[in-house]
Amino acid sequence: MSERTTADVIDRFNQAFVHHDPSVLADLIGDDCVMEAVQPAPDGDRYEGREACLAFWQALAEDRTTQFEPEEVVVAGDRATIRWRYRFGDGPADSVRGVNLMHVRHGQIIEALGYSKTAGEVPLAAETGLDG
Repeated sequence: MSERTTADVIDRFNQAFVHHDPSVLADLIGDDCVMEAVQPAPDGDRYEGREACLAFWQALAEDRTTQFEPEEVVVAGDRATIRWRYRFGDGPADSVRGVNLMHVRHGQIIEALGYSKTAGEVPLAAETGLDG
């Protein structure tokens, strides 16, 4: 059997969340996987090892009260960028957009760094005097 490509791995990973099917994730996560979640700010929680990353992602994929929408996926060699929207309600403000920076080795995810738009107010450079 040939090794899965980065594009194949990332597509299967995304589909687990789109279709709320956590069983898809089991063979996609490497033993030495490291994942940084988008929360809490500013750095997000860090999960190390296959079991910790898998447990986090399976719980997220299982949650049918939310909806994950991949907006764009770019694959470059063993790296991928997933731009996404995560909906947690029906209103226009009940979602957040973000990106995951992914690293795949030997057909498994070994790194996933998540970043999202913040819901809180962040001062702009012009408001803090940093604009020159």
